[in-house]
Amino acid sequence: MTILTTDRLRLEPFDDQHLEGLCEMNSDPEVMRYITGRPETREETARSIARVRERWQRLGFSWWSFIEREGGRLIGAGCIQLLANGEGNPLEIGWRLRRDRWHQGLAGEAARTMAAFAFDTLGAPLLTAVADPDNLASRRVMERLGMRFRGIEHWYDADVATYEITARDWRAGGLSR
Repeated sequence: MTILTTDRLRLEPFDDQHLEGLCEMNSDPEVMRYITGRPETREETARSIARVRERWQRLGFSWWSFIEREGGRLIGAGCIQLLANGEGNPLEIGWRLRRDRWHQGLAGEAARTMAAFAFDTLGAPLLTAVADPDNLASRRVMERLGMRFRGIEHWYDADVATYEITARDWRAGGLSR
């Protein structure tokens, strides 16, 4: 399992030691508003950690916890995963942050590092990202990262704004900026 670093963050694959921090973040209705529409229970978060650990073992990628390098606090999570968890689907990049860390550039910082992993280590030809159409903050992050709006598509049993960036565009300066 791969640990990644940015200037301010250490991205660690989900582990049992992250349960408290992930529970704190995932139980916030505002954090989960555009993801599932409801807070996550402790049991759901624990099951998610177990599922993610299995994916790391099987696929070599999945979800990371975002740990502040200064202070060691879990402040977010992000992924490279199969879109809608389907074999044969393109890779998806995604993120979420604690509410008190919104609007500080941390999502983009983590996304650039996760994208580098997907393109340079996994050899992905394309990365996708999806968001609730009303989640303007997440959509702005996607746009700032150089992702192109593909349209409203149906994923995760919902109509979502879908973005993408190709490996060619990445290498030409998209997410790598």
